[in-house]
Amino acid sequence: MVGYIARRILLMFLVIIGATVLAFAVMDFAPGDTAELIAYARYGEELSPAHIERVRQTEGLDASLPVRYGRWLAHVARGDLGQSLTTRESVASEILPRLAATAQLAAASILIALLIGICAGIISATRQDTIVDAISRLGAMLGVCIPNFWLGLLLILLFSLTLGWLPSFGKGTFSHLILPALTLGTGMAALLSRIMRSSLVEVLGQDYIRTARAKGLSERTVIYKHALMNALIPAVTVAGLQFGRLLEGAVIVESVFGWPGLGRLLVESIFARDFVTIQGCMLVIAAAVVVVNLLVDISYVWLDPRIRCESSK
Repeated sequence: MVGYIARRILLMFLVIIGATVLAFAVMDFAPGDTAELIAYARYGEELSPAHIERVRQTEGLDASLPVRYGRWLAHVARGDLGQSLTTRESVASEILPRLAATAQLAAASILIALLIGICAGIISATRQDTIVDAISRLGAMLGVCIPNFWLGLLLILLFSLTLGWLPSFGKGTFSHLILPALTLGTGMAALLSRIMRSSLVEVLGQDYIRTARAKGLSERTVIYKHALMNALIPAVTVAGLQFGRLLEGAVIVESVFGWPGLGRLLVESIFARDFVTIQGCMLVIAAAVVVVNLLVDISYVWLDPRIRCESSK
């Protein structure tokens, strides 16, 4: 078990390093002169070639890509994410409050996705080929197909502008969280519903389920005590893999609802060509995704004792 976790942690660090290398390469090959854009943001209309060269030297932009990446990695190892090129503030101080807001939104979205997806999947699987099953499958298909930004706009139009029940912008009270969390969690809920239904239908057809029913156990006991734990494994896998997609969707949803999270900071930094802040955001996002996937891998041991036995070998 310890060796299994150690291998996963090593792989986690390799993935994070790969993500940061990719972020560096993309920013380096992006069109335009980063030094010129930063100089224009600082000096405005009085920009001159001397200002551009001064920015290029002071920010270390005159060095090659491997050298700049090595310097940044050395600072990260000491816990320093650098200074924003536009605001001159510490990147860590800008990321931390945004990360807390995104974590709040992500937790609410995952909770909504799990509640809706797993419950809908169980109901659909236990009522196969009925009108309830058809409605559930249709809703899951619509949830997967509808883009986040369009769903968010529809929810704003209905609940904010038409009914006036919920705020449409910003972060403050609990009511500000409902619409963005519902928008972000709907797609994952639809996918989980389909996966949960397929998995539970397959498990309910196994021999040990027929044996449990033959012993006279109630249908509720058969489903929730014997079938559900095995059926949850694919759903948990998909939920962990979809966490990265959830953070990707948070970039759009936070922009639609004006939610002051990490995704919105990343968008603002991309437009400003603030590659130091972009690299910090990419590092935090990559770390969050791999940590969640590590927790999903460990959860298999709890859900299926057979995996526990195999990992201990």
